Amino acid sequence: MDSAATTTQRIPSIFGIHGDIPMGSQRMEMRKRQTTGQQDATSAVQAQPDPGNRGPNACCFCWCCCCSCSCLTVRNEEGNERTRRSSYETKTDGATDCDQRPPPSAEEVCCWGQSFDKLMKCPAGRCAFREFLRTEFSEENMLFWQACEDLRGESSKTVVEEKARLIYEDYVSILSPKEVSLDSRVREVINRNMLEPTVHTFDDAQLQIYTLMQRDSYPRYINSAAYKTLLKTVSEQSPES
Repeated sequence: MDSAATTTQRIPSIFGIHGDIPMGSQRMEMRKRQTTGQQDATSAVQAQPDPGNRGPNACCFCWCCCCSCSCLTVRNEEGNERTRRSSYETKTDGATDCDQRPPPSAEEVCCWGQSFDKLMKCPAGRCAFREFLRTEFSEENMLFWQACEDLRGESSKTVVEEKARLIYEDYVSILSPKEVSLDSRVREVINRNMLEPTVHTFDDAQLQIYTLMQRDSYPRYINSAAYKTLLKTVSEQSPES
C-alpha cells in the first residue's frame, strides 16, 4: 500500500516535468516563454532592413547609411577610372576618324609608296596602314605609336602621369593582351622612367616600334592587294575630279 501510494503521488510530478500535460504554474510559465519568444521574433523581423527601401546614402555592398562608407569611395574611383580610360581610348583609337576621313588623293597614295615617313606623316596614310596591320593582328603597334604621340602633346603633369600609366598598362605590361614587342633594355628604361613619368618616358620604345613597323610591316603593305587596289581606285577617280 505504501509503495502504491508513493507511485501514485509521483505520477503527476513526472508528467509535470517530462510529459505533455504540464500542470498549474508550469503551464503559465510555458505560455510566458512562448509569448516572449514570439515578441522577440517579431522584433527581429521588423529590425531587419528592407532591401527595397534603402536610405539615401546607403551603398550597394552594405546596409549602413553613412555617407562616408568606403564602398562609395570604391564605386566612385571605379567610375572615374572607366571614364578616364574611355576618354583615353577614344583619343588614341582613331577608328572613327578613319571612317569619317575623306578618301586620300592619288598623289598622297603614291607618296606612301615612296617612304614610310611620308605614310606616317599623312593622317589618311596612318589610317590605311592601320587597317592593314589589323589584318596581320599587329594593330597594337600603331595604337602604341599614336598614344605616345598624344602623350607628347600634353603639358599638365597630372595628365602626363595618368596617360603614361595607361600606356604602360595597355601596351607595355606583360599582362596586357595588346602588349607590344620590346627588348629587355627598352623595358628597363621604361620601368625607370615610370618612377617620374614625363612626355619622353616612352621615346625609346616608340622609336623601336616605329622601326619595327618600317622594316617588317611596311614592305608587305606596299606589296599588298589592299594598297594596290587603293592606288588604282584613286588614280582612276583623279581625272574625274
